[in-house]
Amino acid sequence: MGERARGTEDVDVAVIGGGPAGLSAALVLSRAGRRVAVLDSGSPRNAPATHVHGFLSRDGLPPAELLAAGRAEVTGYGGTIIDGTATELLPDGHRGFRVLLADGRHVSARALLVTTGLRDELPDVPGLRARWARDVLHCPYCHGHEVRGRKLGVLGGGAGAVRYAQIVRQWSHDVVYFTPTGRLTDPERCELVARAVGIVEGDVQHVVVAEDRLRGVALGGGRVVPRDVLFVPPRFVPNSGLLAGLGCELDEHGWPVRDADGRTSVPGVWVAGNIANPRAQVVTAAGEGSTAALAVNAHLVEVDVRDAVDAFGRGHVA
Repeated sequence: MGERARGTEDVDVAVIGGGPAGLSAALVLSRAGRRVAVLDSGSPRNAPATHVHGFLSRDGLPPAELLAAGRAEVTGYGGTIIDGTATELLPDGHRGFRVLLADGRHVSARALLVTTGLRDELPDVPGLRARWARDVLHCPYCHGHEVRGRKLGVLGGGAGAVRYAQIVRQWSHDVVYFTPTGRLTDPERCELVARAVGIVEGDVQHVVVAEDRLRGVALGGGRVVPRDVLFVPPRFVPNSGLLAGLGCELDEHGWPVRDADGRTSVPGVWVAGNIANPRAQVVTAAGEGSTAALAVNAHLVEVDVRDAVDAFGRGHVA
């Protein structure tokens, strides 16, 4: 079993981020005989959630248990897990790249796979963050079944929020859409009314909590609309600072530009999971990690072949 690194590492692939995408990629690469190090800061996006859902054969598993199982599988094939935060990615000449860690260690790697994910920016409504992933939720496909039939609310007003509310409506006949006054178009209002989605217009002041449970949504004038669960579409912000520092091309919103396999604009650097696909669920992120791993290994094989041909031309045989 691979050991947790304490000093400098020299590997084929450094995976930055130890979530489902990173661990899935590391599993594929370690099974292919590659020297792999996974650098993990220990702050997964889904840490507040109690269970993972929609992952075939792992539905209902606590997120921490899924990651622990993934770590054990990776180290079982010789991969290394490094508990630490990557602070900078640097080109390292013919060696490939150097990953600097906050504690002064560094990892040298021939290729990089960045799976640093994203962060959720919530509307500035008092109480939302404290209830996040409990009874303030963002993904109906992840959590809708568990709250089906209850009094659901949707905090709207942003782009695509009405469509989001219509999706949430699939899990309950009692859904209320909260929106600032004057934001709804006539067609949107008609669509909501047609499916019996309640419309509450006004400024949301805060969420109402009692006995550690969400009880409702408070609006101006002291009005409280009883709700059991509130769905909130967050703003997804990619954790792409490391990629930007390395010179990877980002789009106007900060998302890395990549191909279908996760290859970025910098040769030898790939991305997978929520850093590149904000809609990816856990199972999707794991699959994208596997896809990227195959591409990374193919790239390394190409380099190995080129180096072997060069050495052969100089009279050396592998």
